[in-house]
This record gives sequence, structure tokens and C-alpha cells, in this order.
Amino acid sequence: MILSSPINNLSHQTGVHAKVAYAGSELKEMILPELLAQFEVEYDGLDLDNIEQYLNDQSLLTLPDIILLEADKKENWLALISRIRKNPLLQGIIIVVVSAFTNKAWKKKAMSLKVHDFYTYPFPLEDICERLGFLVKFKLIKPKLAELAEQVDVRYKMPLYKRTFDIIVCSVALLILSPLFLVIAALVRLESKGPIIYKSKRVGTGYKIFDFYKFRSMRTGADKEIATLSSLNQYSDTETGKSAFVKIKDDPRITKVGHFIRNTSIDELPQLFNVLKGDMSLVGNRPLPLYEAEMLTSNEWTTRFLGPAGLTGLWQISKRGKEEMSERERKKLDNYYAANYSFWLDLKIIIGTFPALLQKEKV
Repeated sequence: MILSSPINNLSHQTGVHAKVAYAGSELKEMILPELLAQFEVEYDGLDLDNIEQYLNDQSLLTLPDIILLEADKKENWLALISRIRKNPLLQGIIIVVVSAFTNKAWKKKAMSLKVHDFYTYPFPLEDICERLGFLVKFKLIKPKLAELAEQVDVRYKMPLYKRTFDIIVCSVALLILSPLFLVIAALVRLESKGPIIYKSKRVGTGYKIFDFYKFRSMRTGADKEIATLSSLNQYSDTETGKSAFVKIKDDPRITKVGHFIRNTSIDELPQLFNVLKGDMSLVGNRPLPLYEAEMLTSNEWTTRFLGPAGLTGLWQISKRGKEEMSERERKKLDNYYAANYSFWLDLKIIIGTFPALLQKEKV
């Protein structure tokens, strides 16, 4: 449950707006009224046992600005904070601890875990709310994708067999396909003005951001029209209207040549250069546009970014283009590959990619 008061909102008092996740029960009835008067608060059913699951279910865009925890006598709160602090996705979240019990050693332990503040009851409620407002205003709340890349990228290293296979196959493929590249380049240029190769920023392994290459299949300026086409999104949530993935049905921005090269997947061929550069692999999870990656930074889905990014993958050979494929199904396929990829699985995916190249759905 998320409740907030429009009458005395903190944004009117300090110029900031904050979301607080409150976990505890001893001080809840006393603290909540003041919090609800000044912040957007999520508290219903939250405690030390399930606050981590709550955080796992959030995206980078929906994480709380502040976690307000009650200390328990068994000191489970210490272990909880330690785990949160080890997660690079949660580094920017403010953590404040309140305690109904007096323990002189607790505050020192809390500070060693880089907790932003520690309060022992009794304390003035207006003081804690003022402190929270100050922390929100002057602390960096949420990590950026570039910062995530620096922290997460070190956890994945491309296996030698996979990199060697990529270089050999891509070199041969580019040599054989070079005449086709010239023909497609001419057709794209003749039909509409604009660059032959479309470059966009994508997020790959370890949240690394790089330039992603495709033959241009849309009219120039198509990116600016995405907001007006949200109702056509294949992955759109019917209740919230929001989605982590974007795939437009019968996209009106696609050119005639674009329809052909998309339906045959020829538009993807320039990504062979991305593979040669080491931005991605032949097989892996598809690199995502920035706006999609920002929706997949919760604990539950970080696994997909800790494996190789690829030109083709399980999604392409499983249910690509099928309307019945849910967003969650696609996420699970990505996580499965990142955790279980091998040479033989890659070979199976490559073989399965060829019949999947011709799509029936116009997505």
C-alpha cells in the first residue's frame, strides 16, 4: 500500500519529493502518521523478513529513496543492511534505522555499515522527518546506468572459446555477405533520406553502454515518435500501461525496404561488427535500449546483464514475434541463458536461429 498526504507534502516544504519504505512494527503506529503527512510511504506488510523481496520487485525507476528500518533485538537488521550495502544497484538508497530499544553498541555498528542515521526512542518526530528531507535533497538517490557498468562489469569475462568462435565466424560471415551489404545499403539510401546504418545506445553485459548497429529500417526521426505509439506495444501492461520492453505492432514508422529487411532479419547483420569489436557475442541476451534497461535493474533481473550480450539468443528461437509471449517469460529466458550458457547451448541456438529469421508477426 502506498499512501501520501496531498495537504502537507514534503515537496511543498523543502522542494523535494521522496518515497519511503518502512519496515517494522514496534514504532510503526507512532511514526507513520508523521511520515504519511510528508512523504509517499510504502509500509503495509513490510518487515525485516520481506523488505528484500520488496526491493527485488522494484526497478531502478521505482526503488524507494529511503529505507526506514526498525532495529530488532536479534540484530537481524544488521545482516539485512549488510546485504543491501553489497548490492551495487542499491548503493544510492538512503538507510535510516530507528530503535525502540536502548543499545549503546548498535549506533556504532550501524555507522560502520554506512547507515545515514540512527535514532533511539524517544526522539522528536519532526526531527527525523526534517533529517529525511535533508538527506533526500543532498544525497545522490539512484545510481545511473554508467555507474552500474563500472561496478558490475568486472563480474563477467568472456570465455576464450566464445570470443575465439565469435571472431572466426564473424570474419567469415562478413567476407561472404559483403555483396549483400552493398545491395541493402543502396536500397536503404534510394528509398529515404538519412544514414544507411542506424546507431543507437544499447546496454549490454554488466550494464556496459555501447553504439549498436543496424541497417536503418525506419524513417529519420522515428525515435522521437515512440511516446505516441505506446498503445501499440506488444508487451504493454494492460493495468498500468507500462512495460520494461517495447515492441510496436504494425509499426507505422517502418519503410517499405525496412519491412523486407526486418522480416528477413537482414537489418541485424551490421551487428557482426559489434561482435568483432567485443561489444557483444554471437549468442547471448539482446542488448537493450537505455529506457528498457532502466526498468530491469532490480535484483530479480540483474542476472541477464551478468551474462554475455548477443546477436541471437533463446528469445529469438523460442517465441520471437508471438503475441502470447509475456514480458516475464522473456525475462526468464534471458536469466536462464546468462546462468547456463555453454558452447553446446550456443550451437543449438545458432542452428535454431535460421528458421526463426522469417517472422510471421509484424513486430
